[in-house]
Amino acid sequence: MPVFAPVADSAACVSGPHVRFTVLTDRLLRLEYSPTDRFEDRPSQAFWFRRQPVPRFTSRVTDRAIQIETEFLQLEYRLGRRGFRRSNLSIRIKPSGVVWRYGMRPHGNLGGTARTLDSIAGQTRLGPGLVSRSGWAVVDDSHSLVFDDSGWFSPRDGSDKIDLYFFGYGFAYADCLRDFTQVAGAVPMIPRYLLGNWWSRFWAYTQDELQALMEEFRRNEVPLSVCIVDMDWHLTRTGNASSGWTGYTWNRGLFPDPAGFIGWLHGQGLRTALNLHPADGVFPHEEQYPDMARWMGIDPASRKPVRFDVTDPRFMEGYFNILHHPQEALGVDFWWLDWQQGRKSRIPGLDPLWALNHLHFQDLGRDGRKRPFVFSRWGGLGNHRYPIGFSGDTIIRWSTLRFQPRFTSTAANVAYGWWSHDIGGHMFKDGTPELYVRWVQFGLFSPILRQHSTNKPQLDRRPWGKPERYFKAAREAMQLRHAFIPYLYSMAWRFHSTGLAPILPMYYAEASAAAFECPDQYLFGSELLAAPVVKPSQHATGLACQRVWLPAGNWFNFFTGQEFPGGRWHTVQAALEDIPVFAKAGAIVPLAPKTGWGGVDNPETLEIAIFPGASNHFELYEDDGGTTGYQCGQYALTPFSLDRSGNMLTFTIHPVAGERSLVPARRTYRLHLRGVDAQATCQHPATYDPATRTLSLEPFHLAPGQTRRIQFALRP
Repeated sequence: MPVFAPVADSAACVSGPHVRFTVLTDRLLRLEYSPTDRFEDRPSQAFWFRRQPVPRFTSRVTDRAIQIETEFLQLEYRLGRRGFRRSNLSIRIKPSGVVWRYGMRPHGNLGGTARTLDSIAGQTRLGPGLVSRSGWAVVDDSHSLVFDDSGWFSPRDGSDKIDLYFFGYGFAYADCLRDFTQVAGAVPMIPRYLLGNWWSRFWAYTQDELQALMEEFRRNEVPLSVCIVDMDWHLTRTGNASSGWTGYTWNRGLFPDPAGFIGWLHGQGLRTALNLHPADGVFPHEEQYPDMARWMGIDPASRKPVRFDVTDPRFMEGYFNILHHPQEALGVDFWWLDWQQGRKSRIPGLDPLWALNHLHFQDLGRDGRKRPFVFSRWGGLGNHRYPIGFSGDTIIRWSTLRFQPRFTSTAANVAYGWWSHDIGGHMFKDGTPELYVRWVQFGLFSPILRQHSTNKPQLDRRPWGKPERYFKAAREAMQLRHAFIPYLYSMAWRFHSTGLAPILPMYYAEASAAAFECPDQYLFGSELLAAPVVKPSQHATGLACQRVWLPAGNWFNFFTGQEFPGGRWHTVQAALEDIPVFAKAGAIVPLAPKTGWGGVDNPETLEIAIFPGASNHFELYEDDGGTTGYQCGQYALTPFSLDRSGNMLTFTIHPVAGERSLVPARRTYRLHLRGVDAQATCQHPATYDPATRTLSLEPFHLAPGQTRRIQFALRP
């Protein structure tokens, strides 16, 4: 059962006849109306932690009105008419003067995300987000379910109650997400291995074939960290093709030794998941049927199916204990929950997908030590607590790829930052090798890089299955993905701590007009801006033309060191091997060494890319990578700082704070100052590469408690 703190401090509540207002933060208010004066204090599906530190505010209650004022908001409710109306409830956002009145239609909302991209070849409609250009957003929580004392789903009392959450943040979008995740629950840390490359394919592999494929990845120096087994791992019902998706019994014709197979994967440093379609329940052909039938009070001799019912606590207890836990005992690391069977259940208002996401997450973390997550579709607000998202079966087209940067970044507006797409596209006719490479390059700079396709022989996602140039470009991107894990994992910690996703829309950098007009690019963590190529190259030149907007300040091409002024648009030409990624002035980007395999553990060697032009600070986050120890302080932070004084730059590696045992006892560092000319000097031995404008220092070693300062002299 999850931990809740749903009852707000009474000092944060202001009540009147049939109404209650709760000041959750100085810019987030809860607005309730109940004709019976009975208000809801149980946790809802989205909001679990209403007990927050009471912000500073004033209130005035008379027989005519209720007024509440915080540093940023001013609420007025006029008594006399029952219920909320446009004429009696308003909130003014003080910094902007914008006034919201009850019932106003949302305008300027910047969108959130969508359940799935199934069968999409372009754009799809996004649900509302928590931020807008108008400066406010409202979440109507009136009809969501609540949790009862046992932690089970329960309808609310009374359909005529109103329960709203008003977000009045102006352009302070980062503050909005911070406060939302405080009240709705933090985004959990995901296991570190998930940030490496994933392989999955809808294909009836045999055990030997899949092991041989993994060995082929290693021989071709294409790193992997996750190997998913799609639905053919299990037997299906015979004689009824429409019921062939659900299954829990290993297909021994394909996998004669499941435990040995999973053990082999683990021995290769790979984790695995099994695809799961639970909608059909458990039928007599399953090995688990006798136990499951008896559990549900069914005589196994009757051969009566055990129907799936997510609303029945008894069924769900058996569902996990009998069907799933034995597979986890074999070594299954997590589940790919592939629910496509609708939004209705026997509890009115309970979406089975939402319930499955919640229950699978809680079950995987049942021992309190394993770090839980669920790989599934978006189930609605509050699902940021259950990463990771599976975006569905897309159509293989350039238009699909072009939409994915916007789709991925905008999901940050509901704190859903761990989308995993079918890299390369899922179905129908395969695209050109160029489309494949560009999709993999986007995958490098996306939350999760997981290649996937449907079961057609011509849909080949193996990089070496492409012509040589395309293979090398794809392999380079996949090797770089593993190199970027230290940086990405630090962004995962930022996400957990602040609610800011690793990928953010550009208007989180600045709220200028241009920032709202560049959906093909996004902020990739705190230091970088990515604008992956999402259109085919020009036939005449062989180059892709990409228009990129850079916020104020100076920026550098991450790979070449070329400097660009910010506050304007730039046209960038990209060859197949080029990925338009830019580092802000002063950026500090920790990387693992580029390798052909592995690279998901805390690295013994760190390559740190540094860019001149501004002072900056970065904290490298590290923990054990897979347990909940981080929740009780079992992690390490290595601070890096860059200080600029005139033409001098000082880069400092500070002593490790926290659990130093999690960091290599003798870590090797290699610094790369990029974006400088050949006159840049350093007292430490170094070499200069004019092609990337990079001064690279010879490696040096540090213990976790040591400090190292390096000074660079730049050309006046």
